[in-house]
Amino acid sequence: MTFKDLKKRVSITQEAEQQYSLFDRLKDRPFWIWDVEEHKQVDIITEGSCCFNHIVGLPKRNGKEFPMFDYQKIIYDTLLSDKGIQDFKNKHLWVKKATGLGLTEFFLRLIAWLCLRDDDYQSSHVCIVTGPNIDISIKLIRRLKALFEPHSIYFQTKETILELNGCNIETFPSHHLDSFRALENPKFILLDEADFFAVGQQADARNVSERYIAKSDPYIVMISTPNAPGGLFEAIEKEPDNICIYKRLKLDYTYGLDRIYTRDEIEKAKTSPSFEREYNLKYLGRVGNVFHTKDIDIAISKKYGVDSVNPTTSKSMGIDPGWGSSAFAVVVTQFQDGEVQVLEARQWEKVDFNEVLKEISTIIAKYDPTKIYIDGANPSFIRSLKLELNEDPEYEKAIEYYNHTKCDWTLNMRVLPVSFAKESKAMLGNCKMILESGLIAIDPRFDKLIVSLRIAVANEMKLDKQQTSFNDLLDSLILALWEYQFGAG
Repeated sequence: MTFKDLKKRVSITQEAEQQYSLFDRLKDRPFWIWDVEEHKQVDIITEGSCCFNHIVGLPKRNGKEFPMFDYQKIIYDTLLSDKGIQDFKNKHLWVKKATGLGLTEFFLRLIAWLCLRDDDYQSSHVCIVTGPNIDISIKLIRRLKALFEPHSIYFQTKETILELNGCNIETFPSHHLDSFRALENPKFILLDEADFFAVGQQADARNVSERYIAKSDPYIVMISTPNAPGGLFEAIEKEPDNICIYKRLKLDYTYGLDRIYTRDEIEKAKTSPSFEREYNLKYLGRVGNVFHTKDIDIAISKKYGVDSVNPTTSKSMGIDPGWGSSAFAVVVTQFQDGEVQVLEARQWEKVDFNEVLKEISTIIAKYDPTKIYIDGANPSFIRSLKLELNEDPEYEKAIEYYNHTKCDWTLNMRVLPVSFAKESKAMLGNCKMILESGLIAIDPRFDKLIVSLRIAVANEMKLDKQQTSFNDLLDSLILALWEYQFGAG
């Protein structure tokens, strides 16, 4: 054996001894002693070996150490109290939380403690599902490993895996869950920032996690700052109590005030357009890249008689028919007092063709729009609507005739099919220009439409439907605004 080999072997032996020494100190130690006076007494008696968190070192932020807080005790008690053992709902936890509360750090430490407090987690798995970015998975395992590095303990394992006391802790990006499906004995499943998984991956991550309930009865914990409406977290929040399997906790910024946040930090955060989502638990999605927040705020601030229909004004209606997975949406506007005013913004999920046709007919009768712009990709609905309004249903032939005679066919029809494939960029640009010019008023009651404007994402002026919530409503607004091409000509 060479000196180099011997040195390496001695180094490994020393590291193993250090690991054994630390892990032996952690055996049977509590995660945290929540009673302050008791904690002080035990700390004196044990000479710093009072609990897991004091042994490995307290969490730090900007160089300052923090204890466990009372809002973290709520989570701890929910999962690990006697009631938690008896009530399955307390093993399945959903936490909608403000950013910066330190809950990811809390759960990483809790997982490490569960592995090391005794041998119950040996020959089992802890699974951490992250967003579709392998770097996030790597960083979480690094944070776990970093708990032990001050004690000269280093783990030479794969970047997404850590073995603690015979338990495999592994991270899984939400877009690659194949290996997550085939585990034998998962004991704890953490879905971190789950509301920010891609839309198609949210349900998959939930389904794979819950399939283990009958197999190994693991803890299942979902934590996230809220993202856009209509996602995983809002769906679970709206589930009736009698069918929801999750204990639901909501921790807004007030839980961290004068603890993890200073009041000055919160006051600064309130100036951000994302404050309501990041700190106040509102489903608003990320700020998009199409419309400016200040332009949307100006539109919302305008006061107008949304319930007073002026029969003398020019009105426009936009319809985006949707079937199956897509919503059916309609927006009605009028031009009054030098601005476009939104009078109606509605959508329906999984509609019946004839029922929604009646709904649209009722809305048309109420507002009597001058022009009705409709997505041209729905010829059957366009024909049916034209028949309802006593208009020629053979509109393709009529358009062909008007084009042949060099007449403007839009002047001779009330229901106007619009090709998104040809006009989408121009229509989105027109909508953006109207907002930027302060020419539109939107009543705050149309909250879904407002959310869609705030989070709208486009690539080369083409709306990204996957990242834009309530995109059918936004498409309907874009269609309705095609009537008001103020910059044309």
